[in-house]
Amino acid sequence: RTNLPIEPRKKWPDGGMPRYRLTGPIPPSHQARPGKALCSWGDAGWGSLVRTGKYQDHCFSEQLVTACVKMVRDWNPQPAPTWVTCIPSLRHPNLVSKFTQHLATALGLPFYVVLTKTDPRPEQKTMANSTQQARNIDGSLAVNVHQLPEVGPVLLVDDMVDSRWTLTVAAWLLRSHGSGAVWPLALAQTGHDS
Repeated sequence: RTNLPIEPRKKWPDGGMPRYRLTGPIPPSHQARPGKALCSWGDAGWGSLVRTGKYQDHCFSEQLVTACVKMVRDWNPQPAPTWVTCIPSLRHPNLVSKFTQHLATALGLPFYVVLTKTDPRPEQKTMANSTQQARNIDGSLAVNVHQLPEVGPVLLVDDMVDSRWTLTVAAWLLRSHGSGAVWPLALAQTGHDS
């Protein structure tokens, strides 16, 4: 299967996000919009290209850029994104940003690096459950306000979507700093979501 939905989270985990001081429902104005993942992790075809790019080539192929351009055009999110950004990584600092830059160019949209990782955290896949995954993200992302475009919906790109907490926090941060609608796009869903 390709073109899988990424459903937005609508509430913070039980116990909230202490570092961000967030609890309870996420206001609709600060939620991510429904997103798309190109494939399931490990699937033949796109899934194997994602795995090869991440763990062997350390670079995602142009075939994945082309596939994501087609996915975005078929999806046609409205209001349409006017710029593109990505989830940062300290572990693989250029992997997603380079792919996102190529994707933005292919879509004819500007790419801005606006999210920063504040400190290293374990990979989400190492967390035992959704609450631990949420706590693992709590306080780990920030917005570089000097790089943030003034207005406009944004395509938010990551390579993997697991718990959706990273995309949820990133969308909340972007909306809190005045961005338009946040449309998540991931190369692969891992299937570990809860």
